[in-house]
Amino acid sequence: MKNIHTPLIFDSSDGQELRINTISTYLKKKFGGKIVKLSLDGGFTCPNRDGSKGTGGCLFCSASGSGDTASGSGDITSDLNSQIKLLSDKWPQAKYIAYFQSHTNTYAPVEELKSKFYAALKHPDVVGIAIATRPDCLSDGIIDLLSEINRKTFMWVELGLQTIHEITAEKMNLCYTIKDYDDAVDRLISGNIRTVTHLIMGLPGETESMMLDSVKHICSKKIFGIKLHMLNLVKGSQMEILYPDYVSFENIDDYIDLIISALELIPPDITLHRISGDAPRSTLISPSWSYRKRTVLNKIHKTLKQRNTWQGKNSHITP
Repeated sequence: MKNIHTPLIFDSSDGQELRINTISTYLKKKFGGKIVKLSLDGGFTCPNRDGSKGTGGCLFCSASGSGDTASGSGDITSDLNSQIKLLSDKWPQAKYIAYFQSHTNTYAPVEELKSKFYAALKHPDVVGIAIATRPDCLSDGIIDLLSEINRKTFMWVELGLQTIHEITAEKMNLCYTIKDYDDAVDRLISGNIRTVTHLIMGLPGETESMMLDSVKHICSKKIFGIKLHMLNLVKGSQMEILYPDYVSFENIDDYIDLIISALELIPPDITLHRISGDAPRSTLISPSWSYRKRTVLNKIHKTLKQRNTWQGKNSHITP
């Protein structure tokens, strides 16, 4: 493949000349209108919380399993309805994707998973489902269930990789390896299941080169999407105890420099589901500026234009 020599504009419908392939743009084109994710807490836990692999969870994870804004009353239909009610004034014509976000959403018996996933899909305003999980919690039976759902509706599965580096994974108490990820993503993709990979930038001990190596590795797979954000030190996490003074990025500009380098490596056909973090201000410890999500995003877009660069510029893959 050859380098791309002219800027890629993925969406200019609102005058922004968007230089990244956002999931919002992808969904708008696919469904012909606004699609909103509704975050759900399905009542699951994780194997490194319940003692089967470890305790305490990943060091950076909040008490809610990094689903601080997810609804989890135990009644999925009710949770969906309550969120839709809150959003209906802003987006009266929107349709929705049910997003099982908190903890590990394939860590339960297949029949329980099936019941909860299909309960969400029965809602008349839900047009698809997104399921966040760990790469070591995908048995053959669960893959079969996901394949069945994938044949019936729009779906993606999110794998929380965070880093390809074993020393970091051990330090962060992930309790899974890059081999687990490679196996999981290969099995999902072979089943034509859209796969999104989550990386955290700024984990303790990682250099810029290490972080970009993680980006390169996941881009070598035929994944559907990527989620990137800075490490947020939050209250209630193990990191608050073990790394109380840790700051992943001292300022916005350092983070933006790294993210743009990452974006340039990401092939243009991969959708971007997140390029910043948004921990609630009430629980955020550091970086102190990261709660300003809109400011961070606006500055990323502005800097891409100033530098005349774009997603995929250095990926050597044409769209």
